[in-house]
Amino acid sequence: MKLKKKFLVVVAFTISTVGTFAQELEVNLQIRPRFEYRNGYKELMKDDSYPTSFVSQRSRMNFFYKQEKFKANVSFQNIRVWGDVATTSPADKNGVALFESWISYDFNNNWTAKFGRQVLSYDNQRIMGGIDWLQQGQSHDAFLITNKKKNYQLDFGAAFNNINEALYESPYVTNYKNMQFIWFNQKFSKLSLSFLALNNGYQYENLTENEFQVAYLQTFGTYGKWNTSKLYGDFGLYAQTGETAITNDKENVGAFYAGFNFGYKLTQSFKAELGFEYLSGKDQDDTDSKIKSFTPLFGTNHGFNGFMDYFYVGNHKNTVGLQDIYTKFVYDKNKWQVALSPHLFYSASSVINLTTLEKQDNYLGTEIDLSASYKLDKNFVITGGVSKMFASNTMEILKGGNNSNCNNWAWIMVSFNPQLFTYKK
Repeated sequence: MKLKKKFLVVVAFTISTVGTFAQELEVNLQIRPRFEYRNGYKELMKDDSYPTSFVSQRSRMNFFYKQEKFKANVSFQNIRVWGDVATTSPADKNGVALFESWISYDFNNNWTAKFGRQVLSYDNQRIMGGIDWLQQGQSHDAFLITNKKKNYQLDFGAAFNNINEALYESPYVTNYKNMQFIWFNQKFSKLSLSFLALNNGYQYENLTENEFQVAYLQTFGTYGKWNTSKLYGDFGLYAQTGETAITNDKENVGAFYAGFNFGYKLTQSFKAELGFEYLSGKDQDDTDSKIKSFTPLFGTNHGFNGFMDYFYVGNHKNTVGLQDIYTKFVYDKNKWQVALSPHLFYSASSVINLTTLEKQDNYLGTEIDLSASYKLDKNFVITGGVSKMFASNTMEILKGGNNSNCNNWAWIMVSFNPQLFTYKK
C-alpha cells in the first residue's frame, strides 16, 4: 500500500510539472505489420531454392515535447518477424531499440541547433533519407544547425562515431567514422533548388604504417524540382570523389549520378511520368584500381530502380552501375491511390561472361511494379503490391540464379498511426 501511494505521488508530481512548464506534449503510436512473398526478390531464384513468405512488424512509440524554445523527441521501436521467438519465450529476440532521441533549441526565429539520434532526410531522399520502407528505418547520431527563413534553408550537420567507451583505439567499421555535410535549399515561385556537399570519413588500419587512418569520401551535387498547373518534375546531378576504405587500405573514387523525372497531370486524378537514372559503374575488365561506381550512400533506395530491390538496397555496390528508364502512371482519388511503373534496366558499364570472356549485352531486364493504397481513415492505411522481373542472360551472369525461373514479389501492409495523447498549455 505504501508503494502504491509513493507511485501516485510521483505520477501526480510528473503531471503537475508538465502542466507548469510544458507547452505541448504528444504521444503517438505506430503498429505496422507487413506480409511479403519472395520469389526472386533482390536476386534471381536459384533452381534448388524455394519461395518464402513471412510477416515482419514495426511497433513504434513516439514522445514529442515542446517548451518555449526547446523541443525534444524520443522514439522507441521493436522490430520482429512473426514467430522469431517461441510463444512462451521469456525474452524478445530484438528487444526495444531507440530509433530517435534528440533535443533542439531555437536561438531565434531563424537559427536552431539539434543534437542526438535523428533522421536526416533531404530532397527526394536519393542521397540521404529515412528509409521508412525498412521496418527499422534509418537514423544518425548527429549534431545539426539550421538557418531557415521564408524561402531558404541552410543546414550544417556533423557526426562522430565510436563502437564504445574504449580505452584504446580500434577500427570503427560499423559505418562512417565521422561525417560533415552542408545542405542549402532556395525556393522560387515554381522551382525549388538544393545543393548538397557531404564528407564521410571511413576508418581502416594501415598495417604498413601500423596506425589507424581515415579515408574521406566527398559527395556533392544539386537537386531541383518544379511544379506548374499541369507539368511537374525533378532532376539530380551528383559526383563522388576522394577515397574510401577497403581492407587495411584505401582506394581513390571517381563516380557520378544523373537523373530526371517529368510528369504531366492528365486529369485531377490521373498523372503520368517519364524518368531516367544513370549511376556510373566500372567495366568488369577494367584493371584500374580506382572505384568508378556511384553509391547513393544513405538514400531511400527502395523508392528507386524498382520495388524488387535488385539494385543498391544492400547490394550492387562497386559494380557495373545502372541505367534505369521508367514510366509511372498514378491514379489518386478519394481514399484510393493506384500506381503502375515499368522499368527498363541496363548496366552502365560492361558485363563480362567469365566463361567465354565475351562482353554481354548491357540490357539487364524489365521490372513491372503495381501498387495500391487505401486510406480507411486518417489513422489506418492499407497498402500492397505485386512486382515481376523479366531478367536477361546478362542479369543472370551478373547476379547468379536462373532468369528462366518465375521471379516475382508480392506484399501487403497495414499501418495504424493513432495519436494517443495530446497536451497543450
